[in-house]
Amino acid sequence: MPTLPPLDPAFGYLIIGSAALLFAVAGGHKLRSLAAFAEVFAAYRVLPESAARRLARLVPCLEFAIALALLWPPGRRAALAAASALLAAYAAALGLNLLRGRRELDCGCGAAGDRRPIAAWMVWRNVLLMLALGIAAAPWGARPFGAADLATIIGGLIALAVLYAAVDKLLGDVAPRTMAFSRGTS
Repeated sequence: MPTLPPLDPAFGYLIIGSAALLFAVAGGHKLRSLAAFAEVFAAYRVLPESAARRLARLVPCLEFAIALALLWPPGRRAALAAASALLAAYAAALGLNLLRGRRELDCGCGAAGDRRPIAAWMVWRNVLLMLALGIAAAPWGARPFGAADLATIIGGLIALAVLYAAVDKLLGDVAPRTMAFSRGTS
């Protein structure tokens, strides 16, 4: 079986930086309105309500810890595993509630006050993010790192952040409104 070439470090840092940014922003959103997040978290009915409310206070701390550990090379492997596990848990909770028919449930993935019902695309988003983290867990190649690499990473972070926000807005807000509008005019 042929072995894959090592991951280019610029690409690895781009994935790591993007994931760290995602987890830091997610943790920040939750901390801004921790009480509202605790309500959303408990509403998933995956855990007993009292346990869910207590655990909800730890989730943003875990997201911040993952973001920091991703940027710290000695902690990166553990952070990649923790990030993947957290994304898998989120995907499982979303999927379980979709199977229960609870599509009106707030995903809890946006800013405070940005209520958005859960949808199947959110499960797939988390699966794709886990795949990206799996790529970053592959062995990295060793080569000199230059200014062009830094520019590539910064430009890539900006591009990926804008793309993520655009896709999130399109699938989370625009598409559901368009479908509701088209159903109302038929």
